[in-house]
Amino acid sequence: MLRMAETLRRVLSAGIAAWPGEENTAEAGPPLLLLGAPGSGKTALLFAAALEAAGEGRGPVLFLTRRPFQSLPCGTGAALDPMRLQKIRFQYPPSTRELFRLLCSAHETPGPAPSLLLLDGLEEYVAEDPGPEESAYLAALLLDTAAYFSHRLGPGRDCGLMVALQTQEEADSGDALHLALLQRYFPAQCWLQPDASGPGEHRLRVCLEPGGLGPRTEWWVTFRPGGEMTITPWHTQAGDLSSDKSSSSGAHP
Repeated sequence: MLRMAETLRRVLSAGIAAWPGEENTAEAGPPLLLLGAPGSGKTALLFAAALEAAGEGRGPVLFLTRRPFQSLPCGTGAALDPMRLQKIRFQYPPSTRELFRLLCSAHETPGPAPSLLLLDGLEEYVAEDPGPEESAYLAALLLDTAAYFSHRLGPGRDCGLMVALQTQEEADSGDALHLALLQRYFPAQCWLQPDASGPGEHRLRVCLEPGGLGPRTEWWVTFRPGGEMTITPWHTQAGDLSSDKSSSSGAHP
């Protein structure tokens, strides 16, 4: 059903002409990793993707995060349709063990299978046991759970997977290897890079690399003082964010 890169692209391309192939959503496509420094807007974009998916009439959305929101993420006010919110099921596993337990018991979950599985704050779970084996196990378990939901949805319907991971301003070689491991499981990636902002504003440069589903695309995302999120396309000829990502996160290959 949903292609993760397409879902996020639709969020970022509101009011912009559809990109080639967007209408063909027969498959979920590769799982997507949302990457950015602390406070870069990952949760807001993840929640916007949840609202986008919930509005497509394709089934509920399962949103996993370590703790309940104190308030809904910024930038989503105009899209807070109560009907969409009712389709988002929030669950709050407080530890890696509880997250494992929740994912392993997915087959016992009553009701319709989710069309989208979201996990916010992956770094908080892997920090409890930062070894590569645990990270690989968690990534594989997330993929297996999404595959199980796809099976429950039936032929021609897939459950997408999108995960947010915090990157560090100064990452060491171990962090780079850790990210490289996760990228094997999440071939589609979206990088968030803070940029110079005006008074009371928070502006990001967003680069979406859809893992072979289409061309890389970039945007400016600005959070206004009142919480409104505005999005404009990034027009550049070079458009090479890899060096910027490397300098900001220290972990991009």
